[in-house]
Amino acid sequence: MTLKICVAQLNFTVGDFAGNVQKIVAAAKQAHAQGARLLLTPELSLCGYAAEDLYLRPAFMRASDDALKALTRQLAGLKDMTVVVGHPQGGDRRTHSVAVPQRFNCASVLREGQVLATYAKRELPNYQVFDERRYFVPGDGVCVFEAGEAGARVKVGLLICEDAWFEEPARLAKAAGAQVLAVINASPFHAGKGAERETVMAERVRATGLPLIYAHLVGGQDELVFEGHSFALNSDGAVGGRAPSFKEDLFTATLTVPGASARWTASVEPSRSAEADVWDALVLGVRDYLGKNRFPGALLGLSGGIDSALVLAIAVDALGADRVRAVMMPSPYTADISWIDARDMAKRMGVRYDEISIEPEFAAFKKSLTSDFAGKPEDATEENIQARIRGTLLMALSNKFGSIVLTTGNKSEMATGYCTLYGDMAGGFAVIKDLLKTRVFALARWRNAHNPYGTCDQPIPERIITRPPSAELRADQTDQDSLPPYEVLDAIIERYMENDASIEDLVALGYPVADVEKVTRLIQINEYKRRQSPIGIRLSHRSFGKDWRYPITNRFRA
Repeated sequence: MTLKICVAQLNFTVGDFAGNVQKIVAAAKQAHAQGARLLLTPELSLCGYAAEDLYLRPAFMRASDDALKALTRQLAGLKDMTVVVGHPQGGDRRTHSVAVPQRFNCASVLREGQVLATYAKRELPNYQVFDERRYFVPGDGVCVFEAGEAGARVKVGLLICEDAWFEEPARLAKAAGAQVLAVINASPFHAGKGAERETVMAERVRATGLPLIYAHLVGGQDELVFEGHSFALNSDGAVGGRAPSFKEDLFTATLTVPGASARWTASVEPSRSAEADVWDALVLGVRDYLGKNRFPGALLGLSGGIDSALVLAIAVDALGADRVRAVMMPSPYTADISWIDARDMAKRMGVRYDEISIEPEFAAFKKSLTSDFAGKPEDATEENIQARIRGTLLMALSNKFGSIVLTTGNKSEMATGYCTLYGDMAGGFAVIKDLLKTRVFALARWRNAHNPYGTCDQPIPERIITRPPSAELRADQTDQDSLPPYEVLDAIIERYMENDASIEDLVALGYPVADVEKVTRLIQINEYKRRQSPIGIRLSHRSFGKDWRYPITNRFRA
């Protein structure tokens, strides 16, 4: 017995019920025409993931219910076609004027104009970026349904994302007669997560002896990126099929059952490098943030340094050169090589490039403050004035022409506060906010060796990668004047911020006490800056965003 299944690995938009319905209908019709008799859509595909506090609005929940009815009607004519669609269901009940959630993260099984079953997610994640217990209550049921041609149907056990990371839901599905596990998902990307999913799902397969198909979302949603990478595992846990990453796909896999010999017939995309995954995540994140929010293009300050160079390359790969503008804003401290390298890179990438000197504005600010600053030496104040002039110019161009400003600060800078409020932090989207400086260099080298979108070979001039990084806000300045070497700095940030190592742990690992004390103190005292920074693409398992919620007023040090 065989069952051809199609995974609708599609890019849905939060709140676009009509558009999401039409995507599912079009996918179902195409899959049916190609012989598939089961279509799996990702978790909460009907409303888009993650809708956050929209779930708390009764009007949003009513719109979801209406969309489910509309979808069910529009699929009625597809004979023997079963469609699984993710959606929220329910609302709040009032107890002594307090709203008690009675909403569920659901998946409904549709066939020929009928809702055959609705399953509520049992395991609700409430860690990292997840807040599902804020919105939903757990289900306690089991869903096993039949799919395929009449008289030759296969029993499918349905799970929703986190359910498959625990043993019980899959075990209960098998006990209810499932011959295959179908897991629908919306699991945010971080580096290495794809391999981790396959490993955990293989454990589930080996525990149950059932083949498994994993249907995953693709696309960008604010700071989150979903990479697709849907897959199918044979009953021995081996990969039997794998969809492309970071692109929409109707991934089809044919299952041959029964028993321990159950196997998939499907295409298998090869494994990818970590750098390729991170690059595609950045490109998709930029493309969807601008596209879904209807920005006509992007602009950024191009300094001749490594961070802005990398952001420019990402933006062009995401949007095309015609939608990206680079602005060089030299000050009295800008080195000639910065001009030369910025011009070179802009020419290589084919973007509009302008130079606007900030020297007149900088002189005017200093003149206005002469009496107040009399007798005081120049310090970070004057450095920050330069950054804020640049931020003002970029935001003025954004206001006038509608393009969003992409900020260029990296995770090392965000961690330590090596950035200026209302200056280089001014903008709408922080592209490399979750990329440590050492990885900025590594990714720049990777991009110079690869051209995945066919835009430009070797876009970043070699000198930008090899010269010592500098903010160029005072004479002969380099980043390492103020910070430990980036190899040390980033290792401390990664262990302390991402993995909760203590100061004592870091010293025991051999990092210099002075460096550990300085970096951890900077991380703590700059929380107020991070609260005012633009959102940026999440690339690690712990970013400065929803993963990181620390009080600004805080005297705890450990």
